[in-house]
Amino acid sequence: MANKLGVSRQTIIAIENDKYNPTLELAMKIARLLNLHVDEIFFLDE
Repeated sequence: MANKLGVSRQTIIAIENDKYNPTLELAMKIARLLNLHVDEIFFLDE
């Protein structure tokens, strides 16, 4: 996944562990790769 997105494994791990919020561009690339909408993957805490 990291290779396909052009980021490091550490970036993906940090996103998964809620330690890093991806840029909008990266969030959109992740959603496209997973064939999902961005809001199905990422959401704001209320």
